[in-house]
This record gives sequence, structure tokens and C-alpha cells, in this order.
Amino acid sequence: MEVIHKIGRRKTSVARVYMSNGKGNITVNKKSYSDFFSTATLQYKILQPFNLTETKDKFDLSVSVKGGGVNGQAEAIRLAISRALVEFNEEFKSVLKSEGLMTRDPRMVERKKFGQKKARKKFQFSKR
Repeated sequence: MEVIHKIGRRKTSVARVYMSNGKGNITVNKKSYSDFFSTATLQYKILQPFNLTETKDKFDLSVSVKGGGVNGQAEAIRLAISRALVEFNEEFKSVLKSEGLMTRDPRMVERKKFGQKKARKKFQFSKR
């Protein structure tokens, strides 16, 4: 198997995943994924596509991720891994799609409008 390259995005995070045959080593920005993502929930998000397809220790991943916060980065990596697994084996698509891992989440931060305090919040109104 040659190297599979896929991109995943979430909010302002962009993740590039390079997947090849291996023993399950995952490096994110030249660090171990457990060092890069300290909390168990973020680590679970990254491993979710492998757990669903039962391919946990079959691939080595090299990930470069930039932009956004840690949660957005983890979800961007998850989308990229799901896309790479589907390119490797088309049968994984139904399992991953049913869990919602194949869809790009389109929600972005709403911009702040002028004349207002935030995107939706207004300045305090004084009647007199």
C-alpha cells in the first residue's frame, strides 16, 4: 500500500493525514498523539474511526494540523482519518457515515457586527 494523503477541516483547523501500513503509530506535528492531545476525550475522538472499523493497529499516521483550538483540531484529524480509511477500503464508508464521521461540520463562528457588542448581543439599551 502506498501512502494515502487526505485533508480534514473543522472550524478554522486544517489537518493533513498521511496514512501507510504499520503498527498503529500516530504522530501529530512530530509528537505522539497522546502527548499532543492530553485529555482522554480528544484521544478517543482521534481513535474513533479505527475503533469503528476495527483497524486500530494496522496503519501508521503522520498528521500535520494547524489553526483553531484543540477540539477543532481533533475533529479535523478525525474527518481526515475517516476519509483515508474509506479510500483504503470502500466498505468502511457505510459504518463511518452512519456514525456521522464522513460529514464536514459546516458550523463556523458568526462574525461580529458593527454597532453591536458581539455577533448577536446588542449594546445596553437605555430608554431615557
